[in-house]
Amino acid sequence: SLTTRLPKAGETILGQKFFIGFGGKGANQCVQSARLGAKTSLICKVGKDSFGYDYVENLKKNGISTAFVGQTTDAATGTASIIVNSEGQNVIVIVPGANLLLNFEDLKRASDVICKAKVLVCQLEITPAVSLEALKMARASGVKTLFNPAPALADLDPQFYTYSDIFCCNETEAEILTGIPVGNLEDAEKVGRMLLERGCKLVIVTLGAEGCMMISVEEPIPKHVPAGKVRAVDTT
Repeated sequence: SLTTRLPKAGETILGQKFFIGFGGKGANQCVQSARLGAKTSLICKVGKDSFGYDYVENLKKNGISTAFVGQTTDAATGTASIIVNSEGQNVIVIVPGANLLLNFEDLKRASDVICKAKVLVCQLEITPAVSLEALKMARASGVKTLFNPAPALADLDPQFYTYSDIFCCNETEAEILTGIPVGNLEDAEKVGRMLLERGCKLVIVTLGAEGCMMISVEEPIPKHVPAGKVRAVDTT
């Protein structure tokens, strides 16, 4: 839903537009990679419902392999209710649904595509233990791993840090993981160093309009990558 501003608790406001689209952190990254020319495959689970069938068709239209997109009658397709204001800021409520039914057996069936990939991207919109197992499978085969800890967990399994070649979080996630509020580049650098100490090889902290901060074991001097000036339409 698009509105001029985000509602306060208990408040009802009028919006300008409502629409249904396709998304999910893993799927968004997969679609963008495919549009940039990469050969991509999505490993996930959706419901045997109208959203699920439409979702699979949309992936196919974007040139993504759906060989390991399972469908189930045990849960509905995962959804996210999103409100975006006129400045592009948003609030999101995720209902995982079938996402949480992706399991270790599904990973075993997809082991060939995981272990032969150049890059594996994982996040936390599925059961964390399943994401972690996928990272371990990829690492064992020499596949580069990229992990986005969202939605963030304060008690994230420490193994996520050691099995992530690239660990990418935003300011909110960084604070949940480290307890350090990120209000400027110096704060982001503190977060980056702490995550390196936990075992990450390369840390990226995204900073919205300020771009991002990068720091790695090989290049321990933090690097700020500024973002170009644009008018934000939708940051989801």
